[in-house]
Amino acid sequence: METDKKNTVQTELLAIPFSYKDLVSYQSGSVVSRTIIDAPEGTVTIFAFDKGQGLSTHSAPYNALVEVIDGTGVFTIEDKVFNVTSGCQLIMPANKPHSVTANEQFKMTLIMIKAK
Repeated sequence: METDKKNTVQTELLAIPFSYKDLVSYQSGSVVSRTIIDAPEGTVTIFAFDKGQGLSTHSAPYNALVEVIDGTGVFTIEDKVFNVTSGCQLIMPANKPHSVTANEQFKMTLIMIKAK
């Protein structure tokens, strides 16, 4: 994997069409992630969750946009539970506790823009 030195960008993805869900594969008993853009201004990361996996409750200092790109993810934001299916988006607000659970395999794209 080559990266641009100014910002971390996977150069094999520059100027070609691609599908987010093809960038990560499910792995038994794991959460797999691939960051495709990592810049001072923000990040774009693709996740694949195996059934039963998740991310424990945490918060981030910036709003984060999630798009479920395969399956259904269960998101909890400040004790409110949302089942988000493929093709749907959800904005997780800055500084609010949230978690992610995979009751089935699912993939998501996480876009975080580092601005207040």
